[in-house]
Amino acid sequence: MSNVSEALKIEDWRLTSAEDLKALQKQILSGRDPNRPEIVVCHGTGCLANGSEKVSDALRTALADAGIEAKVMPGIKTTGCQGFCSRGPLVLIRPGGLFYQRVKPKDATEIIEKTLLKGEPVKRLLYKDPASGDTILNEQDIPFYKLQERVVLHNIGKIDPTDIADTIAAGGYQALAKALAGMTAEQVVEHIEQSGLRGRGGAGFPTGRKWRSALKAIETKGRPVYVVVNGDEGDPGAFMDRTIMEGDPHAVLEGLILGAYALGAEKGYMYVRAEYPLAIKHLEVAMVQARELGLLGENILNSGFSFDVRINRGAGAFVCGESTALFTSIEGKPGNPRPKYVRSVEEGLWGRPTILNNVETWANIPLIIGKGPDWYKKLGVPHSTGTKVFSLVGKVNNVGLVEVPMGVPVSAIVEDIGGGVPGGQPFKAVQTGGPSGGCIPYSLKDTAVDFDSLTKAGSMMGSGAMIVMDEGDCVVDVGRYFLRFLEEESCGKCLPCRLGLSRMREILDNFSRGRGSEQDIEDLISLAQAVQDGALCALGSSAPNPVLTTLRYFKDEYLAHVNNQTCPAGVCKELITYTIDPGLCTGCTSCARQCPNNCISGRKKEPHTIDTDQCIRCGICRETCKFDAVRVS
Repeated sequence: MSNVSEALKIEDWRLTSAEDLKALQKQILSGRDPNRPEIVVCHGTGCLANGSEKVSDALRTALADAGIEAKVMPGIKTTGCQGFCSRGPLVLIRPGGLFYQRVKPKDATEIIEKTLLKGEPVKRLLYKDPASGDTILNEQDIPFYKLQERVVLHNIGKIDPTDIADTIAAGGYQALAKALAGMTAEQVVEHIEQSGLRGRGGAGFPTGRKWRSALKAIETKGRPVYVVVNGDEGDPGAFMDRTIMEGDPHAVLEGLILGAYALGAEKGYMYVRAEYPLAIKHLEVAMVQARELGLLGENILNSGFSFDVRINRGAGAFVCGESTALFTSIEGKPGNPRPKYVRSVEEGLWGRPTILNNVETWANIPLIIGKGPDWYKKLGVPHSTGTKVFSLVGKVNNVGLVEVPMGVPVSAIVEDIGGGVPGGQPFKAVQTGGPSGGCIPYSLKDTAVDFDSLTKAGSMMGSGAMIVMDEGDCVVDVGRYFLRFLEEESCGKCLPCRLGLSRMREILDNFSRGRGSEQDIEDLISLAQAVQDGALCALGSSAPNPVLTTLRYFKDEYLAHVNNQTCPAGVCKELITYTIDPGLCTGCTSCARQCPNNCISGRKKEPHTIDTDQCIRCGICRETCKFDAVRVS
């Protein structure tokens, strides 16, 4: 180390050993008062979209105006996503964890004057549990957080992702130092094998087995070998990987460096979609800071091991989440899949042995190396160890980011942590695995959330998106949505995907119009199986899953569209009619004012009517009506 001064200037440090890293951590912690109040403001993408940047600015202004002495002045820290997205912007007061939700800039002065100066909570900003009606003061007592087990997310919401000092204070890069100082590359691979870690990108392939296969390929093919982060998260409703990259970029980077050490790679790539600008920014900052400290680049920690990484921005093509398409994109060619006659561990990037894992998988690596495979195996279930991060979205009260041990039932996530469906009704289905996954019905709510159990139910883990549906969602429409998405995102290189998905979507379009027959349902199943068997890559082979699972669990709803020309959920426009219940309509005229086709008439304070011939069935009247007078039949 060099230029160590009493006043911490982290930019003056150049770490040359594990001891240096521990000394730096000790010095950082010695300069911090754990009892000093700290205002933590969520600056994840969701909270930023709701104005959290203005909230943090207002808090800084309010602090300055309060005239608090410099020695007791609370700090303001901005962090990555704290998870409870439907309640943002979020503000926490630490120590203690006082939790404020849906904070606005105008609340800043009251928070400073009442909470910081007088020690009293601002009651209207506290969380109120919709189930019990209780007002809850602290983050750790809120069921959404209390019922989780945050392992991969343990630092997110606590550290400033743009400040490596925060990461080092929290134990960052200690696993890397441990490996470089006292473990062989073989021992690192053995730890990953023993942990039972399976890839979090969707397929669930054992990570240690993949690494071992790459080592065998290197023996015959030689080097170079590459390590790659798949950050091309494209599933609708998914934001797990984005949150990890934004909130704890050093965890991903440290995991990648450990993988490079295990395989002897000198160069790596992070493939991140361009729609994630904040993630890219934080990763770039992390890489610069790590290089300056000697944790990335030449001769890391004076170990003789050198490794560096660059970021490649994906243009947003969903198919580039597939391994071979991702590789061709990095190589500067159109991101089209190629046949997998040879696995990427043997011939991946530029035809060389390559390890590709997704963001969450890489973020698990430092935990396993730091705490050991036996610790990791205690989490989850034997065939699916560890935890899994999910984005919980759709018709659910608590929308946000959730981390639970593998093997918990679907109901524990949707009903206990997610708070169930608004209105208290049972959920209809949960879509897991994104467009490539399937729909789990309420009757299977006790299905364990692990790789094998979800596959048995006809779905898949996928990257971790969970979309909750209620009785207002039509399974035919859900199938159409995902088929349209995948049809547009397909590269069109193979016939089953290019024509098969299009024809499947056409059949579902007919069902949504009350056309077709029961034979069409049988033809749809046959076609789906042909696409599964014949598609070139996983995009095509998994595309029929949403249709097949909805047919498996909700066939009666398909038959209602075909035989009765009705949509039980009231979604398919050509099969529904909007009317107004005169007994409930107050004549407020709100629906008439909002109707884009001017087909609602009636006098003020008298029941209104809808001209069904002119109605375009947009649903705005139903959304506008405060008296539940608009009916769908």
